[in-house]
Amino acid sequence: MDWFEEIDWSSLMTEAGIIILKLIGIIIAFLIIKAIGNKIIRRMFQRLQERDNISSGRALTLQSLSLNVFSYVLVFIFVVMIFEVFNYNASALIAGAGVVGLAIGFGAQGLVSDVVTGFFLLLEKQIDVEDYVTVAGFDGVVEQVGLRTTQIRGFDGTLHYVPNREITNVSNHSRGNMRALIDIGISYDDNIDKAITVLQDVCDKFAAEDNTVVEGPNVLGVQALGASDVVIRVLAKTENMQQWAVERKLRKAMKEALDANGIEIPFPHQVYVEKKSQ
Repeated sequence: MDWFEEIDWSSLMTEAGIIILKLIGIIIAFLIIKAIGNKIIRRMFQRLQERDNISSGRALTLQSLSLNVFSYVLVFIFVVMIFEVFNYNASALIAGAGVVGLAIGFGAQGLVSDVVTGFFLLLEKQIDVEDYVTVAGFDGVVEQVGLRTTQIRGFDGTLHYVPNREITNVSNHSRGNMRALIDIGISYDDNIDKAITVLQDVCDKFAAEDNTVVEGPNVLGVQALGASDVVIRVLAKTENMQQWAVERKLRKAMKEALDANGIEIPFPHQVYVEKKSQ
């Protein structure tokens, strides 16, 4: 027990207290710097968007990427400082990071592929935050584009994390105006020309009242002859992501106009035949 008695407990407790205080100080500094840095980055891209007329989606995409990179760098610095507190050589850590990087290059090609693909997605402006896209079998709105994954919010609310290497084909539905397409059927007994006139009047009134319509709506004419109806097609161009709302409003307005003019929209009927016994 001589060695136990020889320990300078007062000095040891003092050193432990100093280490704990340093750790607390580093954590507090980390949180403060992260909060300030995130705020500065967000403000910077907000001003960049206002000054250089960059689209909102593009600004959010670059902002998300910058926040991602800033977090990685800050975490690395944080880890180095923790090592320094415990008197570990930071240069050895950096050298180790180089070894890890080499190992990643040889053994984790998937991660490298994610980063490279993510870089080209951003460089070529294939997708931006708030774009409606179809990628890797998922439909939805882009919430975040990172160096490793892209986050897509499905229309049912599901958030999909798609590794960038799986994005081999991109269908971006948010570039340019979108198409609102409506097929509406009328009875074979009704006058087609009258129906087209009624529907075009609805379209003209709708275009004058709805600012999301860019072109049309126009009645194209008879699209198909169905089993029980004559199908008339209506087409319009709308602002991006407004096509579904325009289609819903137009269907309602057309149904009301056809009803008001006595034009029937066919629907399935069931006929019951009762056989009476003799």
